[in-house]
Amino acid sequence: MSGKIKVTQKRSTAGVLRNIRASVRGLGLRRIGHTVEVIDTPANRGMINAASHLLAVDKP
Repeated sequence: MSGKIKVTQKRSTAGVLRNIRASVRGLGLRRIGHTVEVIDTPANRGMINAASHLLAVDKP
């Protein structure tokens, strides 16, 4: 696993569990519609999987 992944926040973190909210913030996302490019590592994959219902993921 190498390269980068584009992650976009599609839904709000209001009302979700604290650890899921922390995963979204840990990825660098701040608001709905915000897109970041993160390195494809097992740690980042875990955060993406935890919050997958809030995110959209693209391989650039």
